[in-house]
Amino acid sequence: MSEKVTHDLAGKRVVVLGVARQGIAMARFLARSGAQVTVSDLKTKAELADAIAALADLPVRYALGGHPMSLLRGADLICVSGGVPLDIPLLVEAQKKGIPLASDAQLFLERCPATVVGITGSAGKTTTTALVGEMCRAAGRRTWVGGNIGNPLLDDLESIAPDDLVVMELSSFQLELTSVSPPVAAVLNITPNHLDRHKTMEAYIAAKRRIVAFQKPEDWAVLGFDDANARALALATPAQVVFFSGGAQVDRGAYKTNGQLALRLGDTTEVICNREEVRLRGDHNLLNILAACALAGIVGVPVEAMRQVVRTFPGVEHRLEFVREWRGVQWYDDSIATAPERVVAALRSFTEPLVLLAGGRDKKLPWEEFAREVVQRVRYLITFGEAGEMIAGKVEEAARAAPGRLEGIQRMRTLEEAVEAAARVACPGDVVLLSPGGTSFDAFRDFAERGDRFKELVWSLDTNFTNLHKNNI
Repeated sequence: MSEKVTHDLAGKRVVVLGVARQGIAMARFLARSGAQVTVSDLKTKAELADAIAALADLPVRYALGGHPMSLLRGADLICVSGGVPLDIPLLVEAQKKGIPLASDAQLFLERCPATVVGITGSAGKTTTTALVGEMCRAAGRRTWVGGNIGNPLLDDLESIAPDDLVVMELSSFQLELTSVSPPVAAVLNITPNHLDRHKTMEAYIAAKRRIVAFQKPEDWAVLGFDDANARALALATPAQVVFFSGGAQVDRGAYKTNGQLALRLGDTTEVICNREEVRLRGDHNLLNILAACALAGIVGVPVEAMRQVVRTFPGVEHRLEFVREWRGVQWYDDSIATAPERVVAALRSFTEPLVLLAGGRDKKLPWEEFAREVVQRVRYLITFGEAGEMIAGKVEEAARAAPGRLEGIQRMRTLEEAVEAAARVACPGDVVLLSPGGTSFDAFRDFAERGDRFKELVWSLDTNFTNLHKNNI
């Protein structure tokens, strides 16, 4: 552990709230830095057996089954996992007492010796993060990719060198506690999301703004020009601003023009590739690619490396991921779509007739545009989960107002039943798309577990559907 890491944390009394992925990484980092660490979670010791085992070699104390106020006694710092709301009584009282709060992102950004490219947005941040990482590696740069995607970067801090590059996905939950911005930062878009947590769009935008608010004049902010909320952040940062756009030829940044993807960061414009060379489906992914090219260009990646990645990048798991073709029907996993707006983007990526699986748990978001798009683009809708009935009702209302190509709706209880129903109604040439619009928390740990279960069910269709068919005869 470097002296810089240990100097400001050694001997400090630190409470870590939440023992999920981020909490484990923070507890490990803090303990190894010499802090006196107490981990607290609402779950019991039995429920957290795996997490406790991951920290078994470290001197960590536990307060489980709740967050008692006694945790604040003598605390120098409270580190909050992303899943812990800031309005719980313990954190409200901590702020009254002036005890500082931090996230894993704050701990990392304060100490990382390398250039950090930070990426946030309501949609597309994981794909963009992965793209930038691949472009940097294709250029021969030693690159670390993590944050809200994959590995918590605190685990890698000891190994990161000043000449490396770090590409970091940042969620609004992480950002709402940060008081430091990465030197290269992107805000892809800001549309209604996580309002069950942030309560208002103003609070949600304020959290996203923090990725650029603390930048310096020599830093860089890459903003989505086509999104009004992201574009407006040009006034919120002292950094140099670069835009990306799918419809406007921006003065400085990345854009689409005459069927080509182009990049202009200096006095010359470079063509990245032709539109038809892009492997990823959908205009929303085209924007992700343009954002990635702008970011990669800022940190010195040549256009040749960008072009190589754009032509070959297959996408990220659970994001319009092709699963298989079965009986002439293509099945796609877009479990990451936990907001109606993301489903709309997915629907617009296909020209084939669609059988849509939508449901899960609602995040108190508007569904009207989703409903109109479903009526016009989807052949058959199958709903499931807690929000299934609500979603079906919204779509039926939209269909009465303006009929389209929608032929029918089925309401199912579970994802398993929804896949069975889709197998019955899908015809050769159709696409069956899992793009839920709601979170997975009514039935699964996260969107990845839901997507994995969907893929498992799709790959079991040969056996399960045949047995179901026999039983119904």
